[in-house]
Amino acid sequence: MAFRSFDCLLLLIGLLSLSLQPPLTALAATNLRLNRNRKLSQNVPFFREAPGFRNGQACGSSPNDRIHLAMTLDCNYLRGTMAAVQSILHNSGCPENVVFHFLWLRYDQDIKTSIKTTFPYLNFKLYRFDSNLVQGKISKSIREALDEPLNYARIYLAEIIPTYVKRIIYLDSDLVVVDDIEKLWRVELQDKVLAAPEYCQANFTQYFNDNFWSDPELAKVFKGRDKGKRPCYFNTGVMVLDVEKWRQRGYLQKLEEWMAVQKQKRIYHLGSLPPFLLVFAGNIKAVDHSWNQHGLGGDNIEGKCRSLHPGAISLLHWSGKGKPWLRLDSGKPCVVDHLWAPYDLYRLSRLILSSTNDET
Repeated sequence: MAFRSFDCLLLLIGLLSLSLQPPLTALAATNLRLNRNRKLSQNVPFFREAPGFRNGQACGSSPNDRIHLAMTLDCNYLRGTMAAVQSILHNSGCPENVVFHFLWLRYDQDIKTSIKTTFPYLNFKLYRFDSNLVQGKISKSIREALDEPLNYARIYLAEIIPTYVKRIIYLDSDLVVVDDIEKLWRVELQDKVLAAPEYCQANFTQYFNDNFWSDPELAKVFKGRDKGKRPCYFNTGVMVLDVEKWRQRGYLQKLEEWMAVQKQKRIYHLGSLPPFLLVFAGNIKAVDHSWNQHGLGGDNIEGKCRSLHPGAISLLHWSGKGKPWLRLDSGKPCVVDHLWAPYDLYRLSRLILSSTNDET
């Protein structure tokens, strides 16, 4: 069930934290056992083992019942990815039907082992994203994290995953899902290739600079696609994609063409987002705003605290500079960061191990 108000969310945090945690004695024993068996790189965080999530009686078991999700794997964001996976499984009615497709830059046995020991029952596949695909195509943006090759992997997703996957949900690593992901999966795309929450009141002009808007040939790309006075913005951290239509209609080439224009004319400063807007803005299937309460990480410069938008909440997204795990660790969290904390498997394991060591 989607949360209906911020007050309701805060009231449920305590109950949710308890429901996500095994008894302390069992948790301590699990962590100590894993700690003895695992010798991971110091660059890979340590996570406690998540509980096994099982399907309800109404869940199907055929390939058509599978829900395909794609995410990236990066040591710097692994803690966020683990929390996102935990939230999806915890709130899914059919968690065993969820298949995770993880993209990484290189094979890393430590990360693979960490996933397997944290989620022993997880159905997942790993794919290498070749950074050479974006060699010479990335332009410097306003935040270093936006320049990472893996940030562009979503553009090449349809070419990487198996062809039997016809539809997939792409999710960023800095979010948690507080509703059943199947609701998003079942959205009717009709003839569209991409579905996402759409924001027609956003200041669309800020996503491109004067080099773009002062060029009549470039600016007219949105002609006929604007709803009202301006095109509609959407965030690429939560997208439902018809990858079969994506391949058939050549959207990879269209996105790469705009990346080439960017290298020549410097028309934007926000990484992989603007090419998506140039190709898809005003031509997507709109999804309820509850499926991307984005911007919780503040802006891309300072990452100041922000409040939730009014309305129902199915997904909380810390897009922007501020990440909940970093702010919580600093001892200066924003109020909304406490909504992420119950899904944080790393923080819980560390606290338990610390208390166990103190007792011994």
